[in-house]
Amino acid sequence: MGQKIHPTGFRLAVSRNWASRWYASNKDFAGMLAEDIKVREYLKAKLKNAAVSRVLIERPAKSARITIFSARPGVVIGKKGEDIELLKKELAARLGVPVAVNIEEVRKPEIDAQLIADSITQQLEKRIMFRRAMKRAMQNAMRLGAQGIKIMSAGRLNGIEIARTEWYREGRVPLHTLRADIDYATSEAKTTYGIIGVKVWVYKGDTLGRNDAPALAEPRAEEERRPRGPRRDARPGDRPTGDRRGGPRRPAGTNTAPTDGSDKPAGAGGDAKPAVKRVRTVAAPAAAADGQ
Repeated sequence: MGQKIHPTGFRLAVSRNWASRWYASNKDFAGMLAEDIKVREYLKAKLKNAAVSRVLIERPAKSARITIFSARPGVVIGKKGEDIELLKKELAARLGVPVAVNIEEVRKPEIDAQLIADSITQQLEKRIMFRRAMKRAMQNAMRLGAQGIKIMSAGRLNGIEIARTEWYREGRVPLHTLRADIDYATSEAKTTYGIIGVKVWVYKGDTLGRNDAPALAEPRAEEERRPRGPRRDARPGDRPTGDRRGGPRRPAGTNTAPTDGSDKPAGAGGDAKPAVKRVRTVAAPAAAADGQ
């Protein structure tokens, strides 16, 4: 299911939030949603060169607040703020309520899915090879902290007659994990030989829910090995240390035959007595003693 469903809609209210945050009655909902769509289309065309990532629309009581996330905020604001003032007037005329416009800067445009997709489409429109554009975008994203990225292009790639789809992936992109922060975006390149669609998935790591706390790794004490029980034939369970593989060897001579004829080896038992060496004495001849 994670491969087919829209990654953003799949994670709404879990690890993602809505792009339009307001409440409306049933009779006003459709009209306000259509207004939001028109505002986003207008801003996308108006700020085509401003590298706009996303637009957040909020509707407090009888007013509207629009936040524009851009990698080039200077282009949106304009010289001495002239462009943003003109933008406020046009948006207020479209929505019919006073509009407050806020500009937020995107710190790392290389790992923003929408900006990556727009950059690739602009390169395709300039007749740059699609493989080069895709691989360059993937390298920049992984270099700046993305844990995984996947890019897919579909259409008449390089002007071929038969359309095809090609995709590249680097790192991990877990589409089925709800806590995974997946940034997804699409864009279209309008070329002389047709439209080429570009899809981008960027995995930025896992996010914690509202009630989730980071799990701290607790140091666990080493589990002591319990001694093995007796065997069925009443033999001891553990072998001597010297018989284990890799263990210290027994000192030489511990398995020698017993000297007293018992069944135990000579070195077994703590009360084992050392073997006594008997010396036979022979008396000297009497003639040798008399000096003869």
